[in-house]
Order: sequence, then structure tokens, then C-alpha cells
Amino acid sequence: MTTQSHCTLSDTVLEHLTSQGLDALPELLRVLLNTAMEAERQQFLGASRYERTDERRGYANGYKPKTLTTRVGQLDLAIPQVRGGGFYPSALERGLRSERALTLALAEMDVQGVSTRKVAAITEQLCGVELTSMQVSRAAAQLDGVLEQWRNRPLAETRYVYLDARYEKVRQDGHVRDAAVLIATGVDTQGKRLVLGVSVALSEQEAHWRTFLQGLVERGMSGVQLVVSDAHAGLQQARRAVLGGVPWQRCQFHLQQNAGAYLPRQSMRAEVAADIRAIFTALNQHEATTLLAKTVQKYAQSAPKLSAWLETAIPEGLTVFGFPAAHRRLLRTTNGVERLNKELRRRTRVVGVFPNEAACLRLVSALVMEVSEEWETGRTYLTMDENA
Repeated sequence: MTTQSHCTLSDTVLEHLTSQGLDALPELLRVLLNTAMEAERQQFLGASRYERTDERRGYANGYKPKTLTTRVGQLDLAIPQVRGGGFYPSALERGLRSERALTLALAEMDVQGVSTRKVAAITEQLCGVELTSMQVSRAAAQLDGVLEQWRNRPLAETRYVYLDARYEKVRQDGHVRDAAVLIATGVDTQGKRLVLGVSVALSEQEAHWRTFLQGLVERGMSGVQLVVSDAHAGLQQARRAVLGGVPWQRCQFHLQQNAGAYLPRQSMRAEVAADIRAIFTALNQHEATTLLAKTVQKYAQSAPKLSAWLETAIPEGLTVFGFPAAHRRLLRTTNGVERLNKELRRRTRVVGVFPNEAACLRLVSALVMEVSEEWETGRTYLTMDENA
């Protein structure tokens, strides 16, 4: 008598379970998640692979590798990508939120010297997973390796680069000193924003910036068409040494703030700000240059120091006029990095004084790594024109 099987599992899955038992669960879960994500992408696009249909809403764009830590072990997943962005598999959202929360919690609590027993209790609330003190200690020890791997990951062609620095209090040899936190963000050829790198050091600023920028180039950053930053002396020296052939856009927001130092009286602040803003919002380079010349002449007698400064400094903020009009609003300033720094400040303020540079780098790296992943999997930052 022939017995019919009612099992709906594939032969491959059954073979894994039969031969390996529960040890096969990580591989089976990996296959299941990859298959589910692929099906979700097809549903998002409105078409299967290679299918020709008028209902198609976009095109697949390969896969991005991702290692996800789960209760059954590490899973090496292939995250489906969509040309132009806007898609991320919902199947991973809950797991990724837990993973991010755990990573940041470990970084923050390790910096603040929280005991592993307390960390275990907190991570159980965060992720719904009960961890032993030994597991927490092991995870914290592995965290630096994960963060270092991310900081040293290969980079690709990057259209625009934004540079900025901020400072954190770090203890060294019994003294509290200011450590520079350098951050580089960028926009790639697909118009996606990402954090290119981060560095923390107590060294002299120009040398720190030079080493940092050289590291970005050595990791593969290429094709840069514009660097956007403020006019910090150390940064400018390093930028000219490493990226000297790349056009530079001085942050217009900081330029407008810097003008205040050249005012003979504060009652002129609103008028001068309006004049500078008119130059920056001009329709084109010619109009901006014409307005600048008139403004320089306007203040030549009443505010000669301001007039001289306007003539030399403002042109550094007009480089953006040489780029596509649709991009200019997001290339004028370093406001995007400033917002990132504001979030970093909110999280690092709790620490106060870091015990050393490594602790500061650990927490900052964990924070910006998660921000970068959200940017890269989120909406497109700039629509790129291949002819631009």
C-alpha cells in the first residue's frame, strides 16, 4: 500500500533536517528569509524576474550582503535592492531594530562601565532575548571588531563629500582633553547618502584630517566632484593636500555666521544677512557675482573690514553654481552633517567624559553606522542625472 506524503517542505529542506536535525535551522532560516525577501521585492515591483508587464513599477538592482545575528546563530543574508531605492524587506525590520538597539546599548553601557549583569537585563527588555553575563561580555568584546570592519569597509565612487568635526571630552593621563571627532558623509552615484567614515583622535588637527582623508581615498573613495565643508584651517590644509584637485564649496550657513565678526556695529546684522542671502539665492553665477560686487561697494566706506572680507570669502560659497540646479539646495551647506552631529551630541552628553579615545570611537561608530544603514536603505537623497 502506497502512503502519500502531505508534507509541503521542499526536498532540500527535508534533507537538511533529516541529516543535520536542529543544527540545520540557521541555514534553513537563511534560505527562508532570502526567499521571502525576494518574493516581497517582486510584489513591490509588480513583476517577477525577467517578466515583461505594463504593471511593472521599477527594476531589481542586485543584492546587498548582510549578516544578521539571531537566536539560532548568524545568518548571511542577501538583501534585495531596487533601482532608485524606496524598498526594504519588512521581514527584517523587527530583527534589525532589535539588533541596532542591542549594538548601541552595548556600546553605551560598556563606555559607562555598566555591569554585564545589568546589561543582560536591559538587552532582554530591548530585544526579547535572555542573555547570560558571559554572552554579554563576549558580545561586547566582539563589538569593536564589527565596528572596525565597518569603518574600514571598501568605498566606491562618490559624487559629493561633506566634512565636519566636533569635540568630545576624553580623559588622558589624568587630564581631560578635547578629542576631535571627524565625520565624512557622501552621496554616491545612485543619489544615496552614506557615512563614509569617522575618526577620533587627540592629535593635531591638520595631521588628523590628512590621515583621515587619505584613509578614505585608500578605501576606494573616487570620482569626487565637490567637497562641502567649513573653513577650519587644519581641514583646509589637509583637503588641499589630499583632494586638492576637487572643487570646494564653503558652507554658506557658516559664512553668514562668520560675517558677524566683521560688523562695526550689531545694528547692521539684519541688513548684512539679507544682502548675503540675496547673493546665495541668486538664479545663476553671473547674477550672484554682480550682487556681490554691489554689496562690496555698498559697505566699502561704512564697514571697510566687512567689505574686504565679503570680497574674498563669499566667492568660496558660490562654487555650487557650477552644479545642477536641482542639487544646489543640498550642496550649499553642511547642515546634513550638523544634524548628524546634533544626534551624536544628544547620545554622548550622557557619558560626559569618555575614559579614553577608544571608548569615544566605539560609541560614535555604533551610532553613525546605524544612521548610515538607514540612509543607504531609505529614500534617494539626490536624483542623479548621468549627463550632469
